[in-house]
Amino acid sequence: MNLKEVSFFSALSDKDIEEIKPYFQSVSLGKKEMIFSEGDHSEWLYIVAKGKIKITRHSHDGKELIIEILQPRELFGAVAVFKGFPYPANAVAMEPAGVLKISRKDLFKILDRFPSVMLAIASMLGDRMKNSHDTLKNIALERVESRIASLLLKLALKSSPDATRIDFRLTKQDIADMAGTTVETAIRTISKFKRLGLLSERKGLFAIKDLEGMGLFGH
Repeated sequence: MNLKEVSFFSALSDKDIEEIKPYFQSVSLGKKEMIFSEGDHSEWLYIVAKGKIKITRHSHDGKELIIEILQPRELFGAVAVFKGFPYPANAVAMEPAGVLKISRKDLFKILDRFPSVMLAIASMLGDRMKNSHDTLKNIALERVESRIASLLLKLALKSSPDATRIDFRLTKQDIADMAGTTVETAIRTISKFKRLGLLSERKGLFAIKDLEGMGLFGH
């Protein structure tokens, strides 16, 4: 992956990119391989190079909740690295994947050298933290149908400009974990959305057929 493709490095020149490349290490991951666990020391910031990474936490009763699914060119672990506290969640490869990682020491060298990168990362982290807060709030307060509809709309908006498709495969278990419900409830809700003509699915790939109708469930 070319670092120039990562949004917060996009303003750097080709010469600048060549300067920072040696700071990054490439790591290959197997499906379900753990990158870090909640409470681990935060030494590394990561960027997804290929595949999908899920960020998870566990509820009081031990159930896994998926807070976010990250795609190539997205970073994770940044808040903990900047603040110097343990990682607040788990990061796990959903499929064979690859990441780039950079140590806190080397990251700060880049930020000192290129202040514009710091501003870009800070802006992105603000949006990500708000999304995570909204996710946890929805799990606590919203009805299951509303949570699942909101989730699918958010993933579709992230995947396609017209918010009509999700460009990576999701299992019913993934949806249940992200919506904070059981897989049986997720199956029933997805089936209902299909019957109503709001949603279609083929081998784990979902498409939103009626944005307005799905939006009514999502609010």
